[in-house]
Amino acid sequence: MSPSNKEARSTDLEVLPTDNTGYGTKAYWQQRYMQEPDSCFDWFKTYKELEPLFSKHIATKDARILMLGCGNSTLSGDMYAAGYQNIVNADYSDVVIEQMRQRTIHMDKMTWEVMDVREMPLADGSISTAIDKGTLDALMCDNGDVWEPSAELCENVGREINEVERVLAPGGKFIWITFGQPHFRRRHLERVSWDIEIERLNDGGFDYFAYVMTKNTT
Repeated sequence: MSPSNKEARSTDLEVLPTDNTGYGTKAYWQQRYMQEPDSCFDWFKTYKELEPLFSKHIATKDARILMLGCGNSTLSGDMYAAGYQNIVNADYSDVVIEQMRQRTIHMDKMTWEVMDVREMPLADGSISTAIDKGTLDALMCDNGDVWEPSAELCENVGREINEVERVLAPGGKFIWITFGQPHFRRRHLERVSWDIEIERLNDGGFDYFAYVMTKNTT
């Protein structure tokens, strides 16, 4: 789902929040999506760059995939075109969900659902692979000390991760793409129910990281 003339990549500085904490609020994203109804925006990496990672960690193209905080990213559309068609796209912005539902109306095997990733109406163990590319990072936007994150930040982040842990099937994987280094991010991911693997993603430029959590089968 590459951008066309009518579906341009979002680069307008006017849509940036006045404060980074805005990235963690529903109000900011609702307003931004209304301002840019035909835009797309990809945090960090595109499907082309992530394809080797997904091929390694997603066992089958029939896997039920949950896209956490999908926004107006091209990722789901590009994955669908590559054969990953059982995708549940989740975002708490009803504005962007309707926009994306209309844009991808021909991709009828994936769904677009209005839901808060911190409280999802999904059954326990119903998801094979959960992908987060920028959503947790948005929740982590805070004016405090990165070494000592606030209790509110930790609670918000923990709620999403706990929900992913709940809906992930045994043997399923949670893949988080982020710029956050392990000494800042790993602490939030520690759970007895899964193992954590960290991969550095570097194509000669800025370092990104893939945190891959594999849920225990017992």
